[in-house]
Amino acid sequence: MAWDFETDPEFQKKLDWADEFVRERIEPLDLVYRDGGAPYDRKNPVYRKITEPLKAEVQKQDLWACHLGPELGGKGYGQVKLALLNEILGRSYWAPTIFGCQAPDSGNAEILAHYGTEAQKQKYLEPLLRGDIVSCFSMTEPQAGADPKEFKCAGRKEGNEWVIDGEKYFSSNAELAEFLITMVVTDPTVPIHQGASMVLIPRETPGVNIVRRVGLGGEPLGYGHHAYIRYENVRVPEENLLGGPGQAFAIAQTRLGGGRIHHAMRTVAMVKQALQMMCERALSRHTQGEQLARKQMVQQYVADSFIQLEQFRLLVLYTAWHIDKGHKSEARTYIAAVKVQMADVLHDVLRRAIQVHGAMGCSNELPLMRMWSAAPVMAIADGPTEVHKVTVARAIFKQYQPYEGLWPREFLPAKVEEAKRKLGDAIEQEVQNL
Repeated sequence: MAWDFETDPEFQKKLDWADEFVRERIEPLDLVYRDGGAPYDRKNPVYRKITEPLKAEVQKQDLWACHLGPELGGKGYGQVKLALLNEILGRSYWAPTIFGCQAPDSGNAEILAHYGTEAQKQKYLEPLLRGDIVSCFSMTEPQAGADPKEFKCAGRKEGNEWVIDGEKYFSSNAELAEFLITMVVTDPTVPIHQGASMVLIPRETPGVNIVRRVGLGGEPLGYGHHAYIRYENVRVPEENLLGGPGQAFAIAQTRLGGGRIHHAMRTVAMVKQALQMMCERALSRHTQGEQLARKQMVQQYVADSFIQLEQFRLLVLYTAWHIDKGHKSEARTYIAAVKVQMADVLHDVLRRAIQVHGAMGCSNELPLMRMWSAAPVMAIADGPTEVHKVTVARAIFKQYQPYEGLWPREFLPAKVEEAKRKLGDAIEQEVQNL
């Protein structure tokens, strides 16, 4: 088996271009327009005037929306190349929008491509792929979190319409979206994986009521872009049920796997930035008569961070390789493993970087605290860490069998006796030849 850790030279040129483009042209947007929802606001004329030329340059480089397959106008680069690109885009929260691969729109586009009607594709998918509109994925609920077994938001059929009632929590960018893809219970009499469905709901539909805006920790109360929504007698045509009744779980898997890999490599970008900042600080700062970089504890911080980062990065790329090769079972296990490790690596390295920077690391004059606050989000978004650990464990157990009898297979007294039996004839013959 051959292993190749080199990037295709032609694609490397694109990565080099993207690296400089993000650094020189996009990262300044992060500093000037700091609102986390700004990249999603397609109605702001200032944002549009600034970003449209940038998007055009990305398109000229064949890097626009390149998570999409050729059938949707993408280049079909595959997950390994996408991972390498996202390692660059992760440095900037504006960059995914400029490159046309921002969540949740990237996943929602795949859902519409697979399950939408021609009219829905024309009205929503095409402008979504152009970057003219944004969308929302509305799944989690106040009382249930991400556990569909506890969902109460329901859809019932009345004539040729579906009627939606219930509440959803943390529906990102709902107030900016043109449409929402919402998971609802359409048949409570069967197991949830057979009774949950996905519904396309235009944002302007009567009864889609945003109770309040929810922000992340550190944002002022009542401010943010993750909506608490109450669906009250929301009526949509029957064709807005995507993929048919009971297909929500299959549809969700269409969007989640690749998205988790992209999140992971964007996390790699943040961790690399934190390690760079830690090293520069250690080399620049002196305390108690010597350079911080000469302190063994700081050296341990740097070494541990480098090792964690490289292990995680290789795990992500290996996972992407499994996806590209069509190894569905392996990919599912490795995607879950990546999801688990992502929050831990981000937490650990950022924690060390903050410590090396001291009070400045805790301040709002460096990005470290903001980056660190993403760690608990990564442990919850796209499914909680605990669920993914169960997925990994179950997959690993399938590779092994219980031993028969009283003693474990590696029980030494029994293995010694077995070894003596295997070597008995050879030992006796050697003794006779002496």
